[in-house]
Amino acid sequence: MSIQLIVDTGCDLPQHVVDQYSMEVLPLVVHVGQEEYFDKETIQPTKLYAMMREGAAPKTSQVPPDRMKALFQSLAEEQKPAIYLTFSSELSGTYQTACLIRDQLLEEGTQLDLTIIDSRSASLGQGLIAYYLAQAIEQNHTKDQLITYTHTLVDQIKHIVTVDNLEYLVRGGRVSKTAGFVGGLLKVKPILHMEDGKLFPLEKVRGSKRVLSRLIELIDDRGKELDQQTIAITHADNLSRANELKELIESKYDVKNIMINSIGCAVGAHAGPGTLAVFFLDGKPGVE
Repeated sequence: MSIQLIVDTGCDLPQHVVDQYSMEVLPLVVHVGQEEYFDKETIQPTKLYAMMREGAAPKTSQVPPDRMKALFQSLAEEQKPAIYLTFSSELSGTYQTACLIRDQLLEEGTQLDLTIIDSRSASLGQGLIAYYLAQAIEQNHTKDQLITYTHTLVDQIKHIVTVDNLEYLVRGGRVSKTAGFVGGLLKVKPILHMEDGKLFPLEKVRGSKRVLSRLIELIDDRGKELDQQTIAITHADNLSRANELKELIESKYDVKNIMINSIGCAVGAHAGPGTLAVFFLDGKPGVE
C-alpha cells in the first residue's frame, strides 16, 4: 500500500506539486488583528503582503490540533501508513503537537501507522525535502528506507535567505533584536541561513545587485552535485528578483530543475515583503 505524505503550509510547495503527489496539507494559522486565517485556505500571500505594507503586524500559530486529529483518524480508518514532515520544531510547535496527538490516539487503541519527522527547515527547504520524499514514495521503497532517506535530506538541505530588512523577523522573535538594529542602521541587505532548525544572520551585503551575486557564491560554496538536483527559490511578492536569481543559477549550473514559488502566509508573516530565498542540497538526492 502506498504511503501517504503529509506536510503543512510552511513548506511553500507549488500547488501542482502537491496535487501531482497527492500530498495532504495541514494549514498553519495567521492572525491579523482580531481575524484568524488558515494559510492558503482563507488567506493568500498577495493579500497578506498588501496588509503588511499598510502596517499590519500578523502573528502565526501552529496547525490546529483538531485538524491534525481528524486527519490522523481518517488515515487509521483507511489503514494507510503515513509520514508527516513538519515545519521546523524550532520555529513552530506543530511537530510537538503532532507527536502528542499521535501518541494519545495510540494509547486509546487507534491502529495508526504514522511517522512524524521534524524537517528542521522552513519554506521550500521543507518543501524540497517533501518533494524528494514524494518521488521516493512513488518508487515503492520501504517505509524504513524512506524514513532513513528523509533524515539524510534533513541533514543535507541548505537555506540562504535575504530580506529587505530584519524588522519583521525581529518582531516575530526569529532573529535577535541586536541583529535587526544593526541591519537597519547600516542600510544593508542581510543574508541569513538555517542551522539546527533556527534562522541566523550570516552576513550583510551593501546594495541589492551585490546580494544576488553573493547568493550565487554561497550556493557554490555550500552546494554539491548541483547538476543532479532541483534548486528551489521562494519570494515574498518579489517575482522579478526570483527570476533574476533563476537566470544567474541557470547561467552557472547545469541544474535539472528550478522550482519557484511564492512564500506562503505562515512564513511571509515573519519574513516580510521583498524576501528572497534559495534552497539546495549539499549532495546528490536519492535513496541508497
